[in-house]
Amino acid sequence: MRFLLIEDNAELAGSVIERLSLDGHAVDHASSLAEADVCAVRDAYDLILLDIHLPDGDGRHFLARQRSAALQTPVIVLTARSAVSDRVSLLDAGADDYITKPVDFAELGARCRAVLRRHGRGGDTLTLGDLVLDPDRAAVRIGSESIALRNRELRVLQVLARTPDRVFSKAQLHDLVFGVLEAVSDNAIEVYVGRVRKAIAASRYVRIETVRGVGYRLVRLDAG
Repeated sequence: MRFLLIEDNAELAGSVIERLSLDGHAVDHASSLAEADVCAVRDAYDLILLDIHLPDGDGRHFLARQRSAALQTPVIVLTARSAVSDRVSLLDAGADDYITKPVDFAELGARCRAVLRRHGRGGDTLTLGDLVLDPDRAAVRIGSESIALRNRELRVLQVLARTPDRVFSKAQLHDLVFGVLEAVSDNAIEVYVGRVRKAIAASRYVRIETVRGVGYRLVRLDAG
């Protein structure tokens, strides 16, 4: 699917784009309302992620223009405001959902899937041999056996399984799983990866491999 991200923080935008790209989405980026208006006229999008505080104005003005033109593209607002009244005003203005900053990437993915489902387009199930990962239901199976994973562990597995054989550094896993503004140590990353490795150890088709000095990757095995 094709998303438009309207966000002026380059570091955050880069992390969001990388995270959504791993889920198979194409993401266009606008860093201002002027750029967003050009993109919205030029292309059709399945979902818009909209920051409120932009260098050339308030993102709510962009949202208002979209809704006054009867455009029904779903919009998720990225906001630093946590007050209930602020969130209610965004929904009343036509936003389909919101997520507060700092962005939690597991939550962002879940909210994107939920909004897309409400508009008739859901997420897909990922199958690698006997490993089945259903992101919509946060469910993992190996063969007929259900595997219990906590939210962060599930996200680590999803990141690795989306692009088998690609090596992810601890820094990349940090940004994709926890968000750029959440402080998580390298040791914590090792713990999460270790839990996932142990959880899928029964698979005959995949395993998590450590690439010394570089990072981790999910590799496919010859089960024959």
